[in-house]
Amino acid sequence: MTSRTVAVGDAIVAYEVDGDGPGLVLVHGTGGDGRTHWDLVAAALRTGRTVVRPTLSGSPGTTDGGGPLTLDALAAQVVAAADDAGLAAFDLVGYSLGAAVAARLAASVPERVRRLVLVAGFASADDARARLEFGLWRSLIRTDHDAAARLFMLTGFSPAFLVAMGEEQVEAAVRVGVEGDDWDGMLRQVDLDAVVDVRADLARITAPTLSIGCTQDAMVGASHARAVAALVPGASYAEVDAGHLVVFEAPQALAAELDAFLP
Repeated sequence: MTSRTVAVGDAIVAYEVDGDGPGLVLVHGTGGDGRTHWDLVAAALRTGRTVVRPTLSGSPGTTDGGGPLTLDALAAQVVAAADDAGLAAFDLVGYSLGAAVAARLAASVPERVRRLVLVAGFASADDARARLEFGLWRSLIRTDHDAAARLFMLTGFSPAFLVAMGEEQVEAAVRVGVEGDDWDGMLRQVDLDAVVDVRADLARITAPTLSIGCTQDAMVGASHARAVAALVPGASYAEVDAGHLVVFEAPQALAAELDAFLP
C-alpha cells in the first residue's frame, strides 16, 4: 500500500492506493478516513484491483481551509484522488456520509463510474429522527467527547457485537476514540450530514447500483438504505447482519457483497 497526496481546491487530500487492475474507489464515512474505515474490508476483498481510498476533508491526514464542507467539494476530492492514481473509470463504493458523496459523484460525472455501491446510506437528513440524532452528535462533540464516543459505540454496533467485545475492550475503544479522533473535523462532517439531500442525485444515476443496508443499524436504519435503492433506477438491494459500523463489525460479509456485485 502506498500513501499519496493530491491538491484540489484549498485541500491537500491524502489517499491510499494498492493493487493492480481495474479501479475500485472506497469512500469513508463520518469520523473515519481511508484507512480506518476500509482496512479490514480491503483486506477481505479479492485481489486483481487497483484500490484507491481517499481521506476526505475533516478527517486526519487531509488538510484544507477549515470552512463548511459540501458534497460537491468532497466529490471533487474523490475524483482528484482517482485521477492522480491514473483511474479513468472505476467502480465506486461509498459508506454512510461517503454514500452521499458517491451518489453526488455518480450523478455528476456518470462517465467515470462503472458500478456503484452505497453502504448504510441515506438519501436525506430531512426528518425528525435525523435532526434529533445529528443535533445530539453536534452537542456532544462540542462538550463531552467521552459521552460522544460511548454513544457512537452504543448506536454503531449491534448489541451482540458489543457484548462479545467485553467491557475491557469497549473501554479501550472509547479511549482510542476520545484521544485519537479529530473532533473539530468530525463536527464539520456532522454539519454536512445534517443537511444531506441526494434524492435528486439518486434519481439521475445511470450506473448499475447496489444499496446495502445493515439489519441492526441504530444510527441510520436499514429503511434508509432501502429508500436509497428505491430512488435509483434499476438498483438492487442487499443486507448485512450488523450495526451501522459494519466496516468494523462485519468486514468479511461486506466484502463478500462487494465481490459478488463488482466485476
